[in-house]
Amino acid sequence: MEIKLQTKRLLIRPVSVSDLEKIHELHSLPETDRFNTLGIPENISQTESIVKDWIEKNEQDKDLTFKVELIENKEFIGLISLIFGKPKFKTAEVWYKFHSDFWNKGYATESLHKILDFGFNELKLHRIEAGCAVDNAGSIRVLEKAGMTREGRKRKVLPLKNGWSDNFEYAILSTDYLISKK
Repeated sequence: MEIKLQTKRLLIRPVSVSDLEKIHELHSLPETDRFNTLGIPENISQTESIVKDWIEKNEQDKDLTFKVELIENKEFIGLISLIFGKPKFKTAEVWYKFHSDFWNKGYATESLHKILDFGFNELKLHRIEAGCAVDNAGSIRVLEKAGMTREGRKRKVLPLKNGWSDNFEYAILSTDYLISKK
């Protein structure tokens, strides 16, 4: 299934091998790595292995990883993904990573809104979850602006460069989302 999502300013489409260099650049930025557990790749082949895994999962509808581009010039600005839980529970976890040149412009929030809409209205999910390091103020704002509720805190669960970090747990239910859209 070829998925193409669009907002007023953004195109959200499945990642492809042609995105490899841009994804490698994104993963290599110290700013975007600060709160990310992936780490900076040692080389482009390491990134290629990750991208090929995403493509394979996209093709099998196991998980969905998308590139986010600006409509006006098709410029790659980031990634957003849904990782599915067990089908019986109708859940997914969302994660995103945006190039630091595009922070504080509303792109992450806009793409998250679109992914929530897609998850609840097209995929008929019941619950979408997300987590973020407790010091990641930007991501906290994005999750809360999108209507997600902070449900808890896991202690020392994220192995970040500067040591173990606590993680805030966020979620939104389909009923919360549909009410907020009325």
